[in-house]
Amino acid sequence: MDKENLSPERHQYLKKIRRTDKLVVLSQIGILVVLLAAWEITGRLGLIDSFILSQPSRIIDTFLNMSQNGLHIHIGITIYETIVGFVLGVITGTLLAILLWWSKFISRVFEPYLVVLNSLPKIALGPVIIIIAGAGTRAIIFMALAISLIVTVLEMLNGFQRTDSELIKMAEAFGANKKQIFIKIVFPSNISTLFSSLKINIGLSLVGVIAGEFLVSKAGLGYLIVYGGQVFKLDLVMASVIILAVVAALMYEGVVFLQKIVAKRFGSHY
Repeated sequence: MDKENLSPERHQYLKKIRRTDKLVVLSQIGILVVLLAAWEITGRLGLIDSFILSQPSRIIDTFLNMSQNGLHIHIGITIYETIVGFVLGVITGTLLAILLWWSKFISRVFEPYLVVLNSLPKIALGPVIIIIAGAGTRAIIFMALAISLIVTVLEMLNGFQRTDSELIKMAEAFGANKKQIFIKIVFPSNISTLFSSLKINIGLSLVGVIAGEFLVSKAGLGYLIVYGGQVFKLDLVMASVIILAVVAALMYEGVVFLQKIVAKRFGSHY
């Protein structure tokens, strides 16, 4: 919309929204700065045990030291394992959800098993996964896949089943078969459900990777956290956790960015 054609009221409204957005960002930055400053000051004054909880200044020193000693390799391994597990989980889970939607009989048979598997702590299966996949990258990816798969199946199946029944009945009245109904109505109606699932699963996949790295890895952020704890280098642990949080946030924003692209490209179906 041309700014010159905006009414004064509309212009004022948009200005207020921009002002609110800036205030939110400044408030978020301010809270972070205050927390970091309080953390640093209480550590220097001895009000908290800086050996256990570390300090921002010590974490920065540790990060700089890690940067000169292969930190990018550990970050790259964790990101690679997460993305592979994430993609496999989303693709496999979506295909299984399509199968369950396609056949009500299969859906009714396997629904209780899906509920049980979803409630089962996947990390408890770590030793079994290691025996099946081997102690290495495959076991870590398998762990990420196991954690994200069932969530994808349940999310997508629920979305497929909640698709507007009136639209489906109208399509059937015009002679559309099940394949056409799925391609033209069901799946396009659940693009938002898919991205909701992606947002959840990117975090779950990272959790699975870190859990796997705790058990078998010789590299990655999970390995650094375990190693730091074993040798009592808690600055290394805290630095790795913060890096992990940044990686998780960036991957989540990557999914959000992809969602915006899809929304612009397929706006009429989104």
